[in-house]
Formats: sequence, structure tokens, C-alpha cells
Amino acid sequence: MKNRRLEIMKRKFLSDKGMWLAAGFLLLVIVASIAVDYTGLDPEAINVQNMLAEPSSVHWFGTDELGRDYFTRVLYGARVSLIVGVLAMVTSVFIGVTVGMISGYFGGSVDSICMRIVDIFCAIPWIIMVTVISMLFKRGLVSIIIVIGCFSWMEIARLVRAETMSAKNREYVQYAELIGVPKLKIIIQHVLPTIIPVIITAATGAIASAIMVESSMSFLGIGIQPPMASWGSLLQTAQTNLSKAPYMAFIPGLLIVFTICSFNKLGDLLRLYAEPRISQEGK
Repeated sequence: MKNRRLEIMKRKFLSDKGMWLAAGFLLLVIVASIAVDYTGLDPEAINVQNMLAEPSSVHWFGTDELGRDYFTRVLYGARVSLIVGVLAMVTSVFIGVTVGMISGYFGGSVDSICMRIVDIFCAIPWIIMVTVISMLFKRGLVSIIIVIGCFSWMEIARLVRAETMSAKNREYVQYAELIGVPKLKIIIQHVLPTIIPVIITAATGAIASAIMVESSMSFLGIGIQPPMASWGSLLQTAQTNLSKAPYMAFIPGLLIVFTICSFNKLGDLLRLYAEPRISQEGK
């Protein structure tokens, strides 16, 4: 079954040019954001004689209101946005998987309590919740990761709960319970491996969501703070120069859209492995 799903994924990837573009774009962004360290370019180098210069062979993306090379700042911003996306995803997946597995496996009153907690978090608009909490923390990269990760796990918990409830009814799990295997060992050794494909699929969506939330927070001025740059903070600072330098908003905005779409596109590919029904349709 696994080999057949992998073969379906391979055929889908090779036949879908959109998958190629998504994977290539993400690889390019990741490599460029890492390689910029070795170029010797300083994203904070100010040149007041070259403020708001248009894109050219010297400054590929032009310069900002302080004469800083915008191409360099966009690449450093890509690194920050990706770091936030990945680490916030790890945080939200850890919380969501833990809550979802506990809720789905134990059921009863434990399930009711866990799901009521999820419902409470889901009932509060995320932008209000994240804004209020972020004001209580010192603004910075770590606090942004914690805030996004701790308030974006609810859908993952629901998904994992459903898969766990299905997995615990399988014969090998019931047999392990019958012979007295500790519940924690059953969850880790028997239930968790069963739902890993679903977790991987949810993780790609969580990265895209975290990047979008970080960009929104930074755009509103409650996210990444200067001198550190992210795509969202670049959008925020570009507001005052839209008429003179529209590229300052256009470039990071376009990169955000492409990055989110690329992660979602690769997430669709992983769904072929995670969901048997889709795998059957993909034959």
C-alpha cells in the first residue's frame, strides 16, 4: 500500500508542472536566504544619497527609504518569515498532536474537556487573540513564534483526534490493550505511526498559515520589529512610499503569495499519501 501511494505521488509530481514550480520556488527561496550570508551584503547599510532608487543592475530590487539594498533585505526577510513559519508549525503541531491523540484515544470525559477547550480557542477571532497576547510579550522573533504556535493548533488537534479514534479501533491496538501494554506505549508505538502521514500533511498547511499570520502581524506593527526584517514588516514600512516606490510593497507581497501557494501545492501532493481515498482516485 505504501509503495503504491509513493508511486502515485511520484507520477503526480512528474506530471504536474505546478508541483515542479512550487518545489523549485521554495528551494530557490530557501537556498537564497541562506546564501545571502556569504555575499557580504549588509541589509542595514544606509546610503542616503541613493534613497528609493528604482530596480537596476546594481540594486536588483531597488532601494528603500534609507537607501538600503532592497534585494538583500528581501532575502533576509525571507529567512525570518521561513523560520517563523517552520518553528511556529513545530509548536502548533506538537500541541495539536498531543491534545488530539489524548482526546481521541481516551475518549469520554477527557475527550469532552479537550474538545471544549478547542471550541473556546476557535470561538475567539485569531487576530484579536494574537494581538492581545503579543502585547503581553516582548516583541521579537521568539515571542512571535510562541504566540502563533500556541494559537494555531486547534484544527490539527481535531484532525488528529479523528484519526486517533479510527486507529485505536484496529485489531493490533485492541490486542495490545488486552495483554496489558501501557497506554502511553500503545499511543507512541502503535497509534502515532498510523497518523504520521496525516501529521505531515497538516504540517505543510501550518507553515503556510504561520507565514501568513506573521505577515499580517508585522503589517499591523505588532510582529517583527526593526531593524530585523520579514516580508510582513517590509510591507508595513512600504506603506508610506507606495506612490514613489510601489515595488517595495509589490515584491514582498508577491513572495508571500507564491510561498503560501507553493506550500499548499506540496501539501496537496502529500495528501495523496495520507488519504487512501485520494490515492485510489489518483490511479
